[in-house]
Amino acid sequence: MARIAGVDLPREKRIDIGLTYIFGIGRASAVQILTKAGVDGAIRVKDLSEDKIVKLREIIEQDYQVEGDLRKTFSMNIKRLIDTGTYRGLRHRKGLPVRGQRSKTNARTRKGKRAGVGSKPRPATKPTPTA
Repeated sequence: MARIAGVDLPREKRIDIGLTYIFGIGRASAVQILTKAGVDGAIRVKDLSEDKIVKLREIIEQDYQVEGDLRKTFSMNIKRLIDTGTYRGLRHRKGLPVRGQRSKTNARTRKGKRAGVGSKPRPATKPTPTA
C-alpha cells in the first residue's frame, strides 16, 4: 500500500486518480506530479515500485502544500477574516453563505436544519393530585 503525505492510497485505483485522495491534489496537479516523476498515470497503485513511490513523495513534499499544512492555512485565513471583522468574516462567524448567495431561502447547507416556529416540545404538566 502506498502511503504519501499521511494518506493511504487505494490499491486498486490508477495512480492518477489515487493521488487525488490527498487533500490539496486534484486531477490536474496529479498529472503534473506524475509527469515530473516520469510515472505513467495508467499504472495501478499496487503496481508501483518503491523507488517511484519515494520519487512521488519527494515531489509532493517539495512543490505542494497538502493535507495538514493546507488545512491549517485555510483555517488561518478564515480566522484572519473573522478577527479583522470583515463582511466575509462576519458571515463565517454567523454560519451563513459567504460568497453572495441568497439566504432567505436555499441556504440549508450553511444554516443547518430548519428550526420551525412552534417546534419545541411542550413541557410536561404535573398531574394534579385528586383528593
